[in-house]
Amino acid sequence: MDVVAELEQLRAKESWAAEDCARIQALFLELPDPASKTRQLVASLAAENPNPAGAAAVKLGVGRYLLCQFAEAADLLAAGTDNKERRFYQALTCKALRQWTKALENLDYAEDRGWDSRQVSLQRAEVHCLAGDVEAAAKAVDRFAKSSQDDPDWHCVAGMVAEMHGEYEDAVAFYEKARQLRPGHPGATFRLAYHNDLHGDEQSAIDLYRDCITRLAAGEGGATPEPRPIYANALINLAVLYEDAGAYDEAERCLRRILAANPNHLRANLFLKDVQSSRTMVFDEDEAKRIAKRNDLLGILVTDFELSVRARNCLKKMNIRTLGDLLHVTEPELLSYKNFGETSLAEIKQMLTSKGLRLGQMRDEGELELTFDTPAPPSPATVGNEGVLATPLAQIEFSVRARRALERLGLRTLGELACKTDAELLGCRNFGQTSLNEVSQRLSEYGLSLRQSD
Repeated sequence: MDVVAELEQLRAKESWAAEDCARIQALFLELPDPASKTRQLVASLAAENPNPAGAAAVKLGVGRYLLCQFAEAADLLAAGTDNKERRFYQALTCKALRQWTKALENLDYAEDRGWDSRQVSLQRAEVHCLAGDVEAAAKAVDRFAKSSQDDPDWHCVAGMVAEMHGEYEDAVAFYEKARQLRPGHPGATFRLAYHNDLHGDEQSAIDLYRDCITRLAAGEGGATPEPRPIYANALINLAVLYEDAGAYDEAERCLRRILAANPNHLRANLFLKDVQSSRTMVFDEDEAKRIAKRNDLLGILVTDFELSVRARNCLKKMNIRTLGDLLHVTEPELLSYKNFGETSLAEIKQMLTSKGLRLGQMRDEGELELTFDTPAPPSPATVGNEGVLATPLAQIEFSVRARRALERLGLRTLGELACKTDAELLGCRNFGQTSLNEVSQRLSEYGLSLRQSD
């Protein structure tokens, strides 16, 4: 029986068992243009069942999941027959939607209803990893350690646990072992590509991301339920790397592959706008260096200079903290302040002159006001969250572009990130509105927000 005929036979079944779902995924990956064939199947199922419920809702929900239409899949699966297939694919869908608690609940239900306990445990460990609960993930992985030396899926999840513990060499070894046991293992290939991407080996990351998506297209995804005809995360990360390299056509092609399967894919649409904007964006590196140097100068604290006690106290009471603050103040304004006299003024002028600056310079020259990393009062959202504020950004899932920008800014914890403003982040190269929305969403998940501009 050829692939198309077998797919049609499966489509016509009243309900899909676990084996049917796995077989459908495997068959799609044997076809040229699998995304198109999946869309046709989903359209056919939707036409047959305008108001799906029961087994029909599960079938259509699985189809939507395969097309990365996760929100629609979640609604359909919730209306389906309460069996192990529905619960397992609900868990995968919730994981894709970053709904960690719901994903874990549905994995429990799937196991109770008869889904393979080992597969559920590995999925549970991966969800714990993505949610930042490394200890729970480690326990789930250790449970099968002795019996899993030849299991590529176990090695992939073990690599994630090692990576979350900061044991990067061990993580790479686990990913490579998974790829050795199953050449092109999609999960391990993606994680290895992501690791190389974060550590600056961009060409290796590009090669691995390409390997990930081309092997899926060639039908080498294996038997796990994770591979889909469209591997959206791999395509998005690959698009970002292509965009950073100036290969805008390749970047756009990756994103359009996602949109061909799911035209409403939010991140793909946002990144596509970024790519199209980058085609006409001009970046003046010399000007950026000049501004950075000037920012560094104007951000110097006045407390770094030897000033009299009177001058220092007056500046403190006037809330003047940096050299940049002084450039917005005129001589008459300083002299009008109580206890600030000609002697203190001379001190200040001498200090500025040593740096080639003068009082009121910003007003006189009408130059752009620059933003400095000066201490700011904590926002209401951050007060009382000391434990959360200390959370390393390395444990938070960000897109490659957002993570790079945060690394350029030298940010290490959620607290440091929450002290930044929208303008400060948007001023970082290749950090656009899409990345800003992503950062704001991650902060909101921890009850935090970016600092508001004065």
